[in-house]
Amino acid sequence: MAIRPMLICGPCSAESEEQVLETARELKKLVAPDYFRAGIWKPRTRPDSFEGVGETGLAWMKRVQDELSIPVITEVANASHVEKIAKYGFKAFWIGARTVANPFSVQEIANAAKGFDFKIFVKNPTNPDIDLWCGAIERFQKLGFEDIVAVSRGFYPFAETKLRNLPCWEIPIELARRMPELKIICDPSHIAGDTRYIAEIAQQALNLSMAGLMIESHCCPQNALSDKNQQLTPTEVKNLIGSLKIKKSAIDDHNFEMELETLRSKIDVLDYQLIDILKQRFAITNEIGEIKKSHNVAVLQIDRWKKVLESRSKYAENIGLSRELIAALFSEIHKESIKEQQ
Repeated sequence: MAIRPMLICGPCSAESEEQVLETARELKKLVAPDYFRAGIWKPRTRPDSFEGVGETGLAWMKRVQDELSIPVITEVANASHVEKIAKYGFKAFWIGARTVANPFSVQEIANAAKGFDFKIFVKNPTNPDIDLWCGAIERFQKLGFEDIVAVSRGFYPFAETKLRNLPCWEIPIELARRMPELKIICDPSHIAGDTRYIAEIAQQALNLSMAGLMIESHCCPQNALSDKNQQLTPTEVKNLIGSLKIKKSAIDDHNFEMELETLRSKIDVLDYQLIDILKQRFAITNEIGEIKKSHNVAVLQIDRWKKVLESRSKYAENIGLSRELIAALFSEIHKESIKEQQ
């Protein structure tokens, strides 16, 4: 049976008591989120940007928790933030991408949180560094925290794309492999950066068996003081949730399992054949390397590499495979070949 994913919803920033309460009431009525989110302290790139209302907003969030019975959550970036949210009765917090990139800050927050019964959400760092993400989670685990959730919010793109951040799905997939007991949810708002793309990102996340979604929602997005382009109205959140196809993680059907295992067995055979072929290719690459050394020729032959990349990519395209996939694959093979020949 498919279970509704965890839903964390609310505005990018707490801007006024009226805005917080109105958004929370609408969300409770329409989608009953598991947590109501709002940024209290906003780490901004430029100092003149809106940086949040500060501690004043914690009282507004407490009203949401007390009057609407929705647990509240906000971002913390230092020990002082942890102490303040504890004073206002918060039971959860998240660590943002910029903070996760600094192990000193993460450790400071973990130390401050020790002794409190917090549920902790750890966003991925801005750059695609799986070890940094794992390390932030482990700092809490080492202090005895067990209720930890990873949040995939995308990675900084070094070139312009339609999305604010690149999802780089292979990284949360690798995190799931390394930490199989860890729940991972997705923040499609920060990946998309634009409400037009939130639904497709959210669906992709659920297709990858992610356990929930963190979605930014504002009662009046056009007037939002931060990230107005990626915030949905509560009604739009309801429509989004209703449109998502929630996949089953397993099915109790013998015929289905048999069919799946047959196809997986074929994949296994092909994978081992690929490995054998790669072994043969690298053996030839090493022979080429020895010939280059004996004739004092440079390892990298850029014209040859360009021809290989273009010809393989074109061949792949002609038989219905992605040029991008083959280019990425052969780039990794070429990188390894260069390393072997040096």
